[in-house]
Amino acid sequence: YDAIAILLRRTYRIGMAVSLQPRVPKAPVPERAGESGPLARMKRMLLDTAMDLMQQGRIPSVSDVAEAATVSRATAYRYFPSQASMIQEAVHEALGPILAFAPQSENPEERVRDLLAFAFPRIEAYEATHRATILLSLYQWTQRKAGTLDEAQIVRGHRKKLLANAVSPLRAQLGHVAFDKLTQALSLIFGTEALIVLKDIWGLDGDEARRVAVWAAIALVRTAAAEATTAGITRPVNVPRGVATQDFRRPVATGSKRRNGSGIKTAQKIELKREKR
Repeated sequence: YDAIAILLRRTYRIGMAVSLQPRVPKAPVPERAGESGPLARMKRMLLDTAMDLMQQGRIPSVSDVAEAATVSRATAYRYFPSQASMIQEAVHEALGPILAFAPQSENPEERVRDLLAFAFPRIEAYEATHRATILLSLYQWTQRKAGTLDEAQIVRGHRKKLLANAVSPLRAQLGHVAFDKLTQALSLIFGTEALIVLKDIWGLDGDEARRVAVWAAIALVRTAAAEATTAGITRPVNVPRGVATQDFRRPVATGSKRRNGSGIKTAQKIELKREKR
């Protein structure tokens, strides 16, 4: 009877689909370098099982994955020593090609638009996995505040590199302070959190959420570029952070000598205020 109960429980868990999150059909996963052989196949099977459980809206422990995959807990822990390490790899797998995305255009607006248009459908396809990761991250935060966190912390932040690369053509024009502010602002509308707000609070579907995010992202890029143009100051890409931006000011096109000097001082003040913020 115990064996039958365990079998029924496994069948229920593996077959259960979460409301509003369809199961993602599996595509064949090519073997990566160093991933051939029985050890690699076992790790792949455990990772696939973990992702299946996460797509069902669960945050599986290593023991849960071992049970669902019908292997011993000792075997599962040999590949994933903690829940956090297992979830970390599952998220990396879910993000997949997003992490390797390379914009083709040199126009920053087009680069940001293309990144969001490419990333949002993939994020939505593995939405339950990403939501489960956010939930675990929040739980770890409470543990850390209470001083009870006893495993490695979930590391999140892939968007920082992706967004910085997307708007990299603006780096010299904006300077490091304004450039960082732009990428920080873009991070608010890119990723699972943005999808959650637009879907759960506003009731949008995936396509509508993507269009809103793209519109907001382009507005931010245009605003940052317009502010830099108003300031009249540019900074070459390789200038160290400690170098004063007034050394790279644009000359004012028209006006007397006195007016030109006034324009430079105004531009310097604007830039100094921006850097202080």
